[in-house]
Amino acid sequence: MADDVGYKEAVLWVVEGEKVRCNLCNWRCLIADGMRGHCGVRRNLGGVLYSLCYDKVCAASADPIEKKPLFHFLPGTQSYSISTPGCNFQCGFCQNWQISQMPVEDDLIEGTAIAPDVIVAEAIRAGCASIAYTYTEPTIFMELCADTGRIAKDKGLKNVFVSNGFMTIEAIEFARGWLDAINIDLKSFREDYYRDVCKAKLAPVLDTIRYIAKETDIWMELTTLVVPGENDSDQELKQIAEFIAKEAGADVPWHVSRFYPMYKMSDHGSTPTETMMRAYEIGKKAGLNYVYVGNLPSARAESTYCRQCGEMVIERVGYTLGKICIKDGQCANCQAKVAGRFD
Repeated sequence: MADDVGYKEAVLWVVEGEKVRCNLCNWRCLIADGMRGHCGVRRNLGGVLYSLCYDKVCAASADPIEKKPLFHFLPGTQSYSISTPGCNFQCGFCQNWQISQMPVEDDLIEGTAIAPDVIVAEAIRAGCASIAYTYTEPTIFMELCADTGRIAKDKGLKNVFVSNGFMTIEAIEFARGWLDAINIDLKSFREDYYRDVCKAKLAPVLDTIRYIAKETDIWMELTTLVVPGENDSDQELKQIAEFIAKEAGADVPWHVSRFYPMYKMSDHGSTPTETMMRAYEIGKKAGLNYVYVGNLPSARAESTYCRQCGEMVIERVGYTLGKICIKDGQCANCQAKVAGRFD
């Protein structure tokens, strides 16, 4: 039956009695026959778990790698970005809610079947150095990511996740052979924020960040969307920055991103410039070597500076790069190491 409708057998699941357990993300859904998991795109059919979105690509385009945002991973290159519908979070501020919430809100999973080898061929044709699994949560379309990622790796391309960080350790281990970089949204440092605003949980995200930083060689950057009146207090921003410095490392870039009214939070105002620059200073004071301000035109905190001599080593204005003064991973001025993957 599943083959007739084009479903793909899922990865990382086990049978438990008359149900199946999905071990891809930290909801670890126990799914009865005929039912779907929390994300809406994984279904138990006759005791086998299937992905419903493997052949439902809903976005595919070449983006600057800086848009992910990844500032210390192949700067100045293009990344072929793909997604399918669905997400395991329900963030009230989601900028891609039309596709991320499609399976839950509209009971639809719409997209186009694009074979993994075709995705890779399109990425190469577009002159991209990597493929990014983004726009929605890549964990929930892991089967397509894996099939595409392995081919991409063989063809000399890198693979990038833009993720909410809710994947299990098993999922990280499943992907680490072909996954080169990840940007994780650390949305808050409060469980109530994750519960009320994202319909999710904080603790598994922190565990993911720790694990990737300490147990893998996947390049990681972190992003926090700063929402006025929600997660913008000095205390919370300090907690986030200090967690990154202690548990992930001072060289992990932290992107503090400006909020714009969106989706179910359209009644909120945009984040004031002063708040964004305050977040930047809190990050630097916490000992982070690379802090960036995003979604704020003309912000002074877009470029990368050598942490030893202070020389600008990557000049950025939005997604446009100027000079790059890095050679063999070192500052061209003083030869201090610049954290990242620049090959």
